Amino acid sequence: MDSQTIVAPMTPMGVSAVAALRVSGTHVRDVVRRLFGDKSAEKLKPREACLSTARDPQTGKIIDSLLYIYFAAPNSYTGEDVLELYPHGNPLIVRDLLQAIRSIDGVRLAEPGEYTRRAFLNGKMDLTQAESVADVIHSANRAELENAHRLLSGALSKKIATLTTQVKDISARLELDVDFAEEEADPDFAGWQEKFENIRESIKSILNSFRGKANLSRLPLAVLYGAPNAGKSSLVNALLGEDRVLVSNVPGTTRDFVEVRLFLDGGEIRLVDTAGIAEHATDELDALSMKKSREILEEADMKILVLDGNNSVAQNNGSVILSEAQAKSKNLKPDFVVVSKCDLKTATPNSEFRIPNSLCISSKTGAGLTELKRAMNATLFKKQDNQEDLWITSEREKACLEDALAGVDRVLDLLHKNPAVELLAFEMQLVRRALQSITGEISSEDILQSIFAGFCIGK
Repeated sequence: MDSQTIVAPMTPMGVSAVAALRVSGTHVRDVVRRLFGDKSAEKLKPREACLSTARDPQTGKIIDSLLYIYFAAPNSYTGEDVLELYPHGNPLIVRDLLQAIRSIDGVRLAEPGEYTRRAFLNGKMDLTQAESVADVIHSANRAELENAHRLLSGALSKKIATLTTQVKDISARLELDVDFAEEEADPDFAGWQEKFENIRESIKSILNSFRGKANLSRLPLAVLYGAPNAGKSSLVNALLGEDRVLVSNVPGTTRDFVEVRLFLDGGEIRLVDTAGIAEHATDELDALSMKKSREILEEADMKILVLDGNNSVAQNNGSVILSEAQAKSKNLKPDFVVVSKCDLKTATPNSEFRIPNSLCISSKTGAGLTELKRAMNATLFKKQDNQEDLWITSEREKACLEDALAGVDRVLDLLHKNPAVELLAFEMQLVRRALQSITGEISSEDILQSIFAGFCIGK
């Protein structure tokens, strides 16, 4: 392992109340001495927050008055001596503090994922837990975040450890039979097929839980659509709590679809405001706008039809009649109906609407917005049947499990065709190595580099 001490910001660049930097390695006490003085280094106590003034080691110029906490090895994130500094969140202060620490002999800027890599190499976590750190940071919804926390706590590691122990026990028995093959009769394999099949089912169960990160990283898409001037843009602004989209009383203000991000209880979604869809286009540009609206609706996970409760809702026996164009278009079939402008005196009373999956709202007063968010959350973040279980997201772990499964399949095939104990022992060694590679008991420098290169610098 690199003996140099590393430093990097733990918080993203930008103005904030407080920023955070982490220093890890053997020169942590030297950093404290150079920034805060000899007395601060002598009085340094683990896990004690200290307030002091940091000065540039070269010029003596004041950098900032800040808090710092020392974590003594091995009781730290990396397993090394660690210093965490919390200056004010001015980018100029962070830059000056970072440059001052890097100017100290034996200290350099951390590489991407180097803190977590050191934690793995120092035995603070295994490789599956190390990979899950990135999942915790980048999870886009609560289900993914909860799964990432289960992986980080070692839930997958325990399953793999149990499997590995079973394989080791069988391998030890087979290798013992190989050692005494010339002295004893042929080994008795009665009952072994069941053991191999149980291992196979356990591996297959974990493998079947795989969910690619490409699919997980895709945010759910909700699309608002309806006639021109139905109140779609106003609804987007009301849901966001800010004036993000241009709003006008002139029909057709929105010519192209506008995409924003909205946070619901279940996670972040993409919310799209489309150009108004009328029965007939007024010009070529209007026709193109409606075409693009229909195209984005094809991708939608939830289509929300917005009807103007003030003057665009036709009623017949308590039912809302959609236009003929809407009724014929498969893409325009809504998952939910919102009747807007219910605060206006001329709006149809909410009690008169009998539309399934509908809600009367007011973007001006906020009436119905909470209920709409709940409906969107329920549709876009449906509870999974295996919510209490875990799933894997790493392509590397998936490949290792596939190798282990293929090895067990070869063992089962040998049992039927050629149960030579030497061949069985060899195949089980391969299965064991594949399982040990998942948690990092067996790993190469190339694998570690590929895993941690995708991490952010501060982690």
